Amino acid sequence: MSTEPLASAAPSPFLSLPGAVAATGDDATVAAHYGDPFREQRALAAGAAIVDLSSRAILSVGGPDRLTWIDSISSQSVRGLVPGQSSETLILDQTGRLEYAVGLVDDGETLWMLLERAQAPGLLAWLLRMRFMLRVEPTDRSAEFVTIGSVGPVPGLPAASPDGVPLVWRDPWNRVADGGYQYAAPTGHPAADWSWQETIVPREALATISAGVAAGAGAPIGVAPSPAAPSHVAGLLAAEALRIAAWRPRFSAEADEKAIPHEFDWLRSAVHLSKGCYRGQETVAKVHNLGHPPRRLVMLHLDGSEAVLPAPGDVVSLGEKAVGVITSSAIHFELGPIALALVKRTTDETAVLSVAASDALVAAAQEIIVPATAGAVAGVPRLPRLGAVQR
Repeated sequence: MSTEPLASAAPSPFLSLPGAVAATGDDATVAAHYGDPFREQRALAAGAAIVDLSSRAILSVGGPDRLTWIDSISSQSVRGLVPGQSSETLILDQTGRLEYAVGLVDDGETLWMLLERAQAPGLLAWLLRMRFMLRVEPTDRSAEFVTIGSVGPVPGLPAASPDGVPLVWRDPWNRVADGGYQYAAPTGHPAADWSWQETIVPREALATISAGVAAGAGAPIGVAPSPAAPSHVAGLLAAEALRIAAWRPRFSAEADEKAIPHEFDWLRSAVHLSKGCYRGQETVAKVHNLGHPPRRLVMLHLDGSEAVLPAPGDVVSLGEKAVGVITSSAIHFELGPIALALVKRTTDETAVLSVAASDALVAAAQEIIVPATAGAVAGVPRLPRLGAVQR
């Protein structure tokens, strides 16, 4: 993973809205909430709110070879991407470990790449090194454009369209992509109703959008909306709660230096298993066909009686044995306190786990995302040992 330093971005105009409380870490330039996270969640889930994601990065790749090039160096098949179509791909190292996760949307002339801000310098540098003699132009566009998140389309957002196609990335997590594979149970997946999208807008439009919100389109929630602006605004806490409930992995939260796609069920949206060779493909194929991922992502329903919400990095245990860590946590407006955790594959799927949070021990019931049996789909029969008696 890239650890290159990144110049700090200017605070978003959304932070000047009433009640805005800044997020922390890489998201410190945008709001965690605007004073009422639960009401913001409800509005966001209903498709009536927007989320400022201007703390994240946008790269672009121009040139006639852009799609075949990205297809050849990443996990997803994108050579046939049509204008306006969205996709997702992963950049892996030689051993199949995750280096970058990227949302993609093409407009017929340019491929737009959405990713975590801290990852942008490293990915851009790598792309520039990988150009060789191809007709491609990787560029950081974060100073020009930002993303606004929503559940479904929200009227009033001025989507950028430099080549005549509105730039809207629709998250492919809501279904198994062509060439992908789902380890989670085939029915009851919460992502079936996941309609998250991110609209690319000119950075200069942030001030206009936030001014429209301040004029009565969403701050405070409940005020009659302006017809020319989004109806409500929600903070990152609201978006994270809905993401966790949809079992949707986020690179900056779930991935570490050992992470492979299988552990998060990321083969369902970002990996094409039969498109051909790319860096890390051998590990992807070997684990999927013959092995098992060493860890598995679970959603935890947390006991709220202690009034403590475990934080990322808190240790998950089975009895006195540590079996994993919390990667993301939130209080959902319907489900209550929930979390995503990465645990050892062999952890008993039926066991109630516990999380050491502050000075409390919080009970945690598992909801299986990646089962312990994930992988080994080839079903290669075991050959009898030489000299073994056949019965």
